[in-house]
Amino acid sequence: MQPSAARHKTDGPAAIDSLAGDVQYYFALTPRQLPSRYFYDPLGSALFEAICELPWYRITKAERSLLERHAREIFDRVEPLSTLVELGPGSGDKLAALIGAGARAQRLTVHLVDVSAAALDLAARTLHALDLDLVVASHQATYESGLVDAMARRASNGRTLALFLGSNIGNFDPPGADEFLLGLRGSLAGGDFLLVGTDLVKPERDLLLAYDDPLGVTAAFNRNLLVRINRELGADFDVSAFRHHALWNAAESRVEMHLVASRAQRVRIPGASLDVTFDEGETIWTESSYKYRPDDVVRILEWAGFRRVEQWIDEAAGFALTLVEAR
Repeated sequence: MQPSAARHKTDGPAAIDSLAGDVQYYFALTPRQLPSRYFYDPLGSALFEAICELPWYRITKAERSLLERHAREIFDRVEPLSTLVELGPGSGDKLAALIGAGARAQRLTVHLVDVSAAALDLAARTLHALDLDLVVASHQATYESGLVDAMARRASNGRTLALFLGSNIGNFDPPGADEFLLGLRGSLAGGDFLLVGTDLVKPERDLLLAYDDPLGVTAAFNRNLLVRINRELGADFDVSAFRHHALWNAAESRVEMHLVASRAQRVRIPGASLDVTFDEGETIWTESSYKYRPDDVVRILEWAGFRRVEQWIDEAAGFALTLVEAR
């Protein structure tokens, strides 16, 4: 659990924004932490795509279904549309589902923003397979800088629709989410739109199964962070000496993921100029995934300078899509 004096990192503005620098910074905190953006090396991205296919992780399927069912309505609400920007497109399947079900015959420019080169390549190939009149541009960058770059290259006519799907907003703590959404609003022009996907509060058992699946795919995804530090920074983490642990923090409305040391150990991380000692049971906090209630989603978006247009909810899966317009 997070000590009251500690504040978990967000995937907003980074302390250092490099793996070595962030390991130095976040390993000095109590508890030790790692930014979740480092999950997404090529192996991590592949593992996440596998997670999305698990029956216990319903976010991706619920969101894709909502996008397909309401695609025509979404496109009708944002006309005239010329530019799409997706922050964190993953495989591109959800964006392809939206475009395939709702796009008219007009030419669209699509900007993909992700820190993972593998994800960008896969998403671009997925969109090209649609065989529609799309211009696809990839930006290997953080969400903030990639959006700024995409908006600088937006089409001169028509509106922009930015997409932030997969409940990625849940990876920010509340102050970080507010800051991030304010930044998004600042990058968009008045009359542009934002479509946000959010996972909703649901029974604890359902939440934990989604983040600690019986097949152990999420555990592998979490422990791959240590594999990456070993590979890129020359560390000597014994990956088998850390176990995956997920918990529901009801007071903070978030699922937390941790790596827990199964024995006392010393780890050398030459690339970050660190020697780190772990006690048995000591943790590295790797992710927070905040869960929302529908009205809370609208509230934080309106506070950031958006106007509610529509909200679609999958009650069974506990997932919401919210479309807002930049005021």
